[in-house]
Amino acid sequence: MARKALTILLAAPRGFCAGVDRAIQIVEKALVRWGPPVYVRHEIVHNKYVVDRLSKMGAVFVEELSECPIDRPVIFSAHGVPKSVPEEAKSRNMIYVDATCPLVSKVHVEASHHHAAGREILLIGHDGHPEVIGTMGQLPTGEVILIQTTKDAEDLVPKSPDNLAYVTQTTLSVDDTHEIVTILERRFPNIAKPHKEDICYATTNRQEAVKALSRSAELLLVIGSQTSSNSLRLKEVGQREGVPNSQLIDDAGQIDWAWFDNVKVMALTAGASAPESLVFEVLQACRDKFDVTLQEVEVRREDVVFKLPKILAG
Repeated sequence: MARKALTILLAAPRGFCAGVDRAIQIVEKALVRWGPPVYVRHEIVHNKYVVDRLSKMGAVFVEELSECPIDRPVIFSAHGVPKSVPEEAKSRNMIYVDATCPLVSKVHVEASHHHAAGREILLIGHDGHPEVIGTMGQLPTGEVILIQTTKDAEDLVPKSPDNLAYVTQTTLSVDDTHEIVTILERRFPNIAKPHKEDICYATTNRQEAVKALSRSAELLLVIGSQTSSNSLRLKEVGQREGVPNSQLIDDAGQIDWAWFDNVKVMALTAGASAPESLVFEVLQACRDKFDVTLQEVEVRREDVVFKLPKILAG
């Protein structure tokens, strides 16, 4: 019996961004330089496969600095940390390496500049996400107002309506953020905005690729962890763009083949913290079931590379 034909549209770009690649390299090089164990405060990136692999190499993931012995190096995750964390590490004379993505650090600098200029600061983001905790933690408690929804933007009653500024989490939905910003700019015409959009290039490019694929697909698979903000946003973009059958999976083992009923064209992408090996596994699993035709659809080429911290460079 002939196997069912399936066209797979493979998104490009997909998978690791420069910030994730740099953060993983930092852990790997730290393990070579200092030997295991090396401690990592919070998951280095939000991907189970990556964290499990680094754990096997000797990385120990903890939630707080207090869980780290003072005689072992500690790495701060790509999402960034409140200012109090490196200050505590210094006070304990610990060796620490900051793996914060440079694009997240840019948002930290923006927030600090606005605060120094006396502006009231709004942060568009998701409550409880480590990146949001880190950005709010750059300034004294209460100095940053979190805006999560269009309702928050409409209901906001600032102390200084003519002296506002906003920054954003780097992994948000481009469309959702645009709606919130539109409301803020309508209500507060003098609001200071980022010189360059805070949502990172990788988040934007991966969402654009999903939009392009969604025009032709009946199923979208996004490879990424449930804790990954940018991966969750890719699934939401697919649903919004007309593919209700959009699924987020950790790996090929989570595929439900019932999703493929009546599907002739599937779109496939991976969040910015998902390794390419997981993409290959999903493609192989599909080839084992179907007669696959693969088409890579490139919407943008990425060539961004971030330098390693000096302590690990070379």
